[in-house]
Amino acid sequence: MEEFILKLANEDKKLSCAAAFKIAKELDIDILEVGKKADEMGIKISNCELGQFGKFKHDTQKDDIDIFLKIKPFLDEKNRINCMEARNIAKQTKGFKAIRGVLKSHKIDVKYCKLGCFKEKKGKKVVVKTKIWIENSDGELLFGKGKTEVLDVIDQTGSIKKAAELLDMNYKKCWNHLKILEKNFDNELFETKPGGGKGAGTSLKPKAHELMKAYKQLQADIEEFSNKRFKELFLNK
Repeated sequence: MEEFILKLANEDKKLSCAAAFKIAKELDIDILEVGKKADEMGIKISNCELGQFGKFKHDTQKDDIDIFLKIKPFLDEKNRINCMEARNIAKQTKGFKAIRGVLKSHKIDVKYCKLGCFKEKKGKKVVVKTKIWIENSDGELLFGKGKTEVLDVIDQTGSIKKAAELLDMNYKKCWNHLKILEKNFDNELFETKPGGGKGAGTSLKPKAHELMKAYKQLQADIEEFSNKRFKELFLNK
């Protein structure tokens, strides 16, 4: 194993994540053994294929809703996914380059590195959680994370039917989400062209994009403030 590691390590005594997995496959051994041996030899693992450390050129930052929806069931309460599960999804979908973009776009961390590159911290970490939604004067839900997700998926798939399938939602419920939004914001948010030819399907109008952008910005601003205030009130004493 040492010979393989030395052969594939670079001049800076770094072995890429991809090279480490290649060694494990070639020698038919547990990948963790490669990580341990590299550590013993003073060789660091670099360029995590899931984008947790190192640098990759030309990584796509485009969100891919199909990949995200495959990742979603595996996320824990801290928005993390196991290394093994993330790697399996990458192999089943569009590869590591695509999954890196999705993980970064949705701020998803990876835990339990198969190479043992980062350890889980012992003890319980205290975090603050926020959830934002918009209601009318009667207390009826107008807009929130769920409706934003519906618009996002329709925007990427160009189809209400496809969006409903991906979100595990019946078509009528998905359609109702859209009509409720249009009614409450008094604006047309989407356009549907029937048929199966070029140009057919559903596309979002500028107002829908404005709503999504505004909601995401509001969510980000509130999270930033709440995290800062939480640290001031709870962690700096």
